[in-house]
Amino acid sequence: MSLSRLFSLIQYPIPHHLLSRLVGRLADCRWPWLKDLCIRAFIHQFKVDMGQAHEPDPRAYATFNDFFTRALRDGARPLGEGLLAPADGTLSQFGGANGTRLIQAKGHDFSISELLGGDPERAARFRNGSFATVYLSPRDYHRVHMPLSGTLREMVYVPGRLFSVNAATTAHVPNLFARNERLVCHFDTEHGPMAMVLVGAMIVAAIETVWAGQITPLPRGDVQRIRFNTPVRLEKGEEMGRFKLGSTVVMVFAEPVTFDEALTPGQMVGMGQSLGRPSSS
Repeated sequence: MSLSRLFSLIQYPIPHHLLSRLVGRLADCRWPWLKDLCIRAFIHQFKVDMGQAHEPDPRAYATFNDFFTRALRDGARPLGEGLLAPADGTLSQFGGANGTRLIQAKGHDFSISELLGGDPERAARFRNGSFATVYLSPRDYHRVHMPLSGTLREMVYVPGRLFSVNAATTAHVPNLFARNERLVCHFDTEHGPMAMVLVGAMIVAAIETVWAGQITPLPRGDVQRIRFNTPVRLEKGEEMGRFKLGSTVVMVFAEPVTFDEALTPGQMVGMGQSLGRPSSS
């Protein structure tokens, strides 16, 4: 049995939510000696480039979470043309929707309807569109930005497990992105409907949005749908949310996207990098 397979199997009995909430409490600790120790160790372990941060002094952050969700200095991520990468990370998969299914990893796909919280009507809008998945590793910048300008119409909280979302787990846990806790944000754009799905993961302490603050964790239960009478407008490249510890963003587009021919699954991308163009561009 491979190590990646073993790693995925041992996650099933782990109390995902309890472990994640305990890590979240530690990440919000304000004891200077403890938070400074954690931040220094993290920077050393993951070789974090603080020269790109708006605040380069690690001791200036009140908590580990403040450090982890740090802002970038002005100009650190220039915006490209067309469809933008929403975050720094690994472009794990991308391409056209296969009817009602999206690719998770080699040999695994998952339902668009399940990803969006079990809404067949919403899912039908994306059956002829495209998708792209970006995995944010621990050392990456963890704010999520808009790949296209859009108006928020609905936000859906979907309870679930909190499996790790790294490459080893996506290769072995079926239906991973449609079984983890997630926040689905539906936008109207000039290129049609777009769903931004912020997927929770093991030890992710919380998911936040710029319009509603911290959303997760919520009490486990039913899918919760929140509609907006006053639409929230966000421009391309503008921040829309953030992860307190690393996770994954799945973008789903109703319109087909012509992705850059140089892109390959598994390559690193930077927030603001051009990924391609919607067909109506």
